[in-house]
Amino acid sequence: MTRSYDDLYWNSSDGLRLHARDHQPAAGTSPRGTVVCIPGLTRNGADFDALATTLSARGWRVLAVDLRGRAGSARAPDPSSYNPRTYADDLVALLRAQGIDRSVFIGTSLGVLVTITLATRAPGLIAAAVLNDAGPKVPRQALARIGKYAGKHLPPMDLAQAAAYAESIGKASFPRFGADDWRDMATRMFRQRDDGLLELDYDPAVIRTTRPWVLWLLRPLLWRAVRTLTGQAPTLIVRGALSDILPPDVARQMAATSANARLVEVPEVGHAPTLSEPEARQAILALLERVA
Repeated sequence: MTRSYDDLYWNSSDGLRLHARDHQPAAGTSPRGTVVCIPGLTRNGADFDALATTLSARGWRVLAVDLRGRAGSARAPDPSSYNPRTYADDLVALLRAQGIDRSVFIGTSLGVLVTITLATRAPGLIAAAVLNDAGPKVPRQALARIGKYAGKHLPPMDLAQAAAYAESIGKASFPRFGADDWRDMATRMFRQRDDGLLELDYDPAVIRTTRPWVLWLLRPLLWRAVRTLTGQAPTLIVRGALSDILPPDVARQMAATSANARLVEVPEVGHAPTLSEPEARQAILALLERVA
């Protein structure tokens, strides 16, 4: 399979070598700007390959990042640096290294917290934002569900076993997925070892971000960050109709923070939409037209 991206590396302020998938605008298109995609807690930049193909065909450069501790980015010797503030600073370092003054940010799950944190730390960098299926308030039951599998040790496995694992933790969120979809998800979640077997592609220590008491204490600050973001930039809030992470009332409250904000719901999908669904894709393209 032909790769649609180049490997891009940069250094964090604390010396980690970090990685992003750099999807350049398609040949023959007029450059329209940069989109930075930020994945969820245990995921990586590969989750945005399909969306990046759509956007690069329309002239956008897409940087799909691996947050520290995931995939091609180095693991942090100090696990306390696995937090939205540090992740946001890592993105500031990326844009500075690339000479990018402003970008559209698309964050999924944890990527939402990183994006709204960035809005308070470097607001001038954000031309527009997509907040995919997370917000300032996450139900404790949803965090407990994630805690049942995130960061847990798994033995090395083959692709069929990895696909079965992906289905076991994701089938409630993606009831329409078939066997090929689960295999594709497994290839994004796992890395291949030298012996050919697969292992999860992240540092287990990253799960500290999901501790309920941490998010509970941060709620007032996170709501303030949402208001800061939506007050300064066009913002699209995406919610999976089956999501337990972003309740409907919280999504509506986020959209009501500013006339700049819009809410779109993706049917028959839980946490989190892949953003390749027609409803999400069309809403993202409409947002980008506003800022191109």
